[in-house]
This record gives sequence, C-alpha cells and structure tokens, in this order.
Amino acid sequence: MVRSRTISATQLVEATLARIDNIEPMVNAFRVVMSKEALADAARIDSLPDAELAKLQLAGIPVAIKDDTDVAGQSTMWGSAVDRGICEQDSKVVGRLRQAGAVIIGKTNTPELTLWPWTATDRWGVTRNPWDLDRTPGGSSGGSTAAVCTGMAAMALGSDGGGSVRYPAGLTGLVGLKPQRDRVPLGPEHASGWHGLVALGPLTRSVRDAALFLDVISSTSTTATFRDAINKPVIPLRIALSMNSPPGTQVSLSQARRQSVEDAADLLASLGHEIIEIEIDYGLASLWNSTVRLLKGAQHDVDSMTNGDRLEARTRAVARLGRVIPNRSLRAALRHEQRVTMSINRVFDATDVVLTPLCESPAPLVDRCPKRGAIHSLRAANTSAWLVPWNLTGQPAIAIPTGVDDDNLPTAIHLAGQAGEETTLLALAGQIEHVRPFPRWTETSIDHK
Repeated sequence: MVRSRTISATQLVEATLARIDNIEPMVNAFRVVMSKEALADAARIDSLPDAELAKLQLAGIPVAIKDDTDVAGQSTMWGSAVDRGICEQDSKVVGRLRQAGAVIIGKTNTPELTLWPWTATDRWGVTRNPWDLDRTPGGSSGGSTAAVCTGMAAMALGSDGGGSVRYPAGLTGLVGLKPQRDRVPLGPEHASGWHGLVALGPLTRSVRDAALFLDVISSTSTTATFRDAINKPVIPLRIALSMNSPPGTQVSLSQARRQSVEDAADLLASLGHEIIEIEIDYGLASLWNSTVRLLKGAQHDVDSMTNGDRLEARTRAVARLGRVIPNRSLRAALRHEQRVTMSINRVFDATDVVLTPLCESPAPLVDRCPKRGAIHSLRAANTSAWLVPWNLTGQPAIAIPTGVDDDNLPTAIHLAGQAGEETTLLALAGQIEHVRPFPRWTETSIDHK
C-alpha cells in the first residue's frame, strides 16, 4: 500500500504511534519509542520517486528492535541501568532493515543481558503479556513480542540464545523464527554470541512476514527468496513427533500443551505428511554443553561492562557461576559440539522435520518472575527445554501458534529442521497457517482487572 501510495509511510507511522499511545501504558513493551526519528524517516520515504519506492521491500513498515542490538542515535541498554553511550551507527542487521525501507519505531524491553525467560528489570519495569496482563510475554524477546502482538509494530527483531525468540512468540500467538547460525550477522554488541548459541530472527504475525523479514536481513548467496518457499506446493514430508525433553531438564508437559502438539500431528497427517513417533537422543552432554556456553557467555558480557556493579544481583551471580567454570571446559564444549550435534541429528536419518512441544505450561504470572534468584531463574528456562538443543547445533527452528487454551492463552508448537533448511520450515508452517489460521489478539483480549 505504501509502494502504491494508497497510504503514505507517514500515515502508517502516525497510526502506529497512536496505537502505542493507547496500548503501551498497559504492557510496557518499549524501552524507548523513537517518534521523532520514525516520522522523519517516514517523510523521507514518502519523498522518494515512484521508481525508488517500488524497490523497497519494507517501504514504510514500522519495525521494533530488541534493545540488545545497536540503533544509531540510541543507547543499547540490554535491560540494565548501565548506559554505555549513544551508538554512532546501526548494527548491520538494522542497516539492512533500513535499506529495505523499514522505519525503526523503537527499541523493546528485554530482561537484563537477555538472560531470563520473562521480561522484567529493576530499571525498566515489568513487560506484560497482552493476552493476560497478569502474565509475562516470556523472554528474552518479550518486549518485541508484546509490541508485534498488539500492532505497536508490524514486525520486530529478536535474539535467541536458548529459545528467546521462539518461547515468547509461543506465549503471545506469534511466529518466531530462529534462523540457521550465521544466516543473520551478529554485530559487535553481540561479541560473545554465547559462544555460538545466539541467532537473530524475526517475530511476526504471519509466516509470510517472517519469510519477508528473513529475506531482508539474511546473508545468503542464493537467488531464491525465503518467500518463494511459501508460494510453492509442499511435498509430503516425514515428520518426527518427539515429546521427550533433554535429560536433566525435568519438565512436566501440561495437557493443553500436549494436546496442541498431538492436534498438529493429526493435521499434518491429514495433509499427507508421514508422522513418525520417535525419541530424540539429546544425550546428557547437550545440557552440559549449552549451559557451559551460556554461563561463559554471560560472564564475558558482564566483564565487558565498565559499571558491572550496577547490574542486578541475579545477573552478577550468573557471571560468578561463569567464572567458576574453567576455560578448558568451554574449549571442551566447543570441541564436542559436533559429536553432540551428530547424536541429535540421527533423528533426521529417517525424517525431514522435527515436531516438539514449545513449552510445558502457560505463561508464568509476572509477580512470581522477578523474585527468583540466579539458580532458580536459570532452571525456569527448562519450561522450554525442547528449544535449547537447536541453539547448540545451530540449526533453524520455528515457533508457530496453534490456538488458545481454555483460559484464552495462546498455544503453540515447535518445528526444527536440518542445517540450512529454513525454507522447509517456512513452507510447512505456511501450509499449517493456510488451513488453520492463527489466533489474533484484539484489545478485547486484555483483562483489565
């Protein structure tokens, strides 16, 4: 519509800012709303000649950026009270969004140093789930999901080091894609990258939008686009249905979450796919491997901050745990990644895609989340234990909504693919969305109690 001048980019941004004025006080999705900058960018896009405007894939589209990624003219706060100064330039991924015509509408809240599966900090307050304001939207991309879910942004960038795009997407009824490792460039602000666990990815309301977003931000040498994948017929696939979680995670799958996976399997079977029930051999080493990399990554992030004493006690405690782990353990974890990956990937000897639960239970109540200490907080991430192994292997994975439960809270499933196979996941997710449209949040979904 913007490219055809049916509406102007300025009108679209003004409407989005009005929505932020209405919704943001209830959910606290944004660390900062860039109203002045967004309107200026929109005016610049509107002034482009038709030929230039027509080339912009995201002409005028309001996009939110998680506050762990650099945006020129803004600080990157990482959910903390430590201000490391104004960023002089955009991260490469933000630059690609701008080049495609996106308007950066603001930076979204995240738990401190993106560590926790909820979004609440001492400095920036509690971010709430639009489906139930007493609950968290998850973390660590909780601000991004709250913004997209409510239409305060059309799309958002998230980061995922252990489910931090996919888990909050599942709690808010969105599509959350973790791309293949190195598909999307990490900027210097992600210096540790949690030693290979972190990937940047899109949060959107549709599979089509996720594919478009990935087309814009990805580093790929192929001429085919990810949008091509969802416009082609889906060939029958062999889909592994796996309910078991990695050993040591001790999850207890709720009936509603189990039912959503079983219903998805039945739907896929009706669409001609072969469903093969199987237990994935995660191995105990997978939990050890990812935990070592996370803790050493968090240690690096804390140690790189000049005012680390201003971080929350819980964050500093995680860094201390990282310091206890010898560097040789990190080297061993990285050295053994291939062996652990091979064990997990045996599931693909007879299948093409893995279907698992997304999380064990509904979104936690916000009042319980900030009170947890470091160890309890780390263990809370077990609720989405099925997601972490794919950060370890670096393979693509996607969360897609399936409906709502008896309490009108979103349910979701998780699909993981072979290395570099985002196209397969997007095609399959698009097929599911076509026959079973995703639930939509509306303002009437908010319980104003």
